[in-house]
Amino acid sequence: MASIQGSSGEPPQQFENRKQDHIRLSLDDTNEALGASGLDRIQLRHEALPELDFAEISINTHSLGLELASPFLVSSMTAGHPDGEDLNLRLAKACETRGWLMGVGSQRRELNDPSAAQEWKSLRAKAPKAIMLGNLGLSQLIRTPLEQVQALVDSLEATAMIIHTNPLQECLQPEGTPQFKGGFKALRDLCNGLSVPVILKETGCGFSGPTLERLKEVGVAAVDVSGFGGTHWGRIEGGRSQSGSVKSQAARSFWNWGVSTVESLELGLSMAPGYEVWASGGLRSGLDGAKVLAMGARIVGFAKPILKAALKGEVQLHQEMERMEFELKTALFCTGCGNISELQSKGIWSWVQR
Repeated sequence: MASIQGSSGEPPQQFENRKQDHIRLSLDDTNEALGASGLDRIQLRHEALPELDFAEISINTHSLGLELASPFLVSSMTAGHPDGEDLNLRLAKACETRGWLMGVGSQRRELNDPSAAQEWKSLRAKAPKAIMLGNLGLSQLIRTPLEQVQALVDSLEATAMIIHTNPLQECLQPEGTPQFKGGFKALRDLCNGLSVPVILKETGCGFSGPTLERLKEVGVAAVDVSGFGGTHWGRIEGGRSQSGSVKSQAARSFWNWGVSTVESLELGLSMAPGYEVWASGGLRSGLDGAKVLAMGARIVGFAKPILKAALKGEVQLHQEMERMEFELKTALFCTGCGNISELQSKGIWSWVQR
């Protein structure tokens, strides 16, 4: 019997090895563009006399038509390998407990391996109340019938579907599929036919203004800008490429490629789109979250700090999530804002003068 091939034609073991490489290399600080996100250019106005009690602070919000206990999202990280199942379960249970959104790792393996759907069904059974978002790459979406994408949603019982776009990563990845022709049409068709909202997400290189403008016509419910300033997948794929190879050398040339998180967010919000604008890419604290929320982001995504904590254990994961919640509440308190709506309406952020 022929072995099951991944959606790019790669054997399952190679697929698993790649996903494990991604976890290992994403924890390496040399693959992180921290400091380039633009967050250091944003400051919040301090209120010395807040007419509030800290216990009154609320971080409730709303997104995708849902009332949420938190504006925080565990960004999509990993799936499709044995270690991923335990990690995703730990994340899902924590998100269920704390009211965070959770983006799952890519579901591409399920496209050609129906048994992979069991991973998601099992995850849903063990975290029945978690708000989970499905995930598929744009280069896979272009070649996947709507019914198959709907099946990915159904196996997870996903609240929404993330489509991630990663052109630089696909170019530099040894097994990459840099085939994006027809992407806008595929997105439009998906938005028109899928049973749940569609979220478009970059993977660390952000969005330009013209692209964000064009997305107004597509029908996406949200855009996660995932800007330059955090984990950089071009660097990671360069590290996976054979030393001295063309892709390894090219990765050095694209070391600082991307639109920063803050610039991408500002561009998206400035054009008053019909979709929500989410922020991720280099966010490492609840204060970072408060800054982008003050600018107007609807949801705030974290990846690396959550991954590091989750790999240590359940207790450490909850401690990290609690830290971020506490920091957000502290930022609200110290700006005199009782909730996120006030944070976004009082005009309390400004650019740092240099």
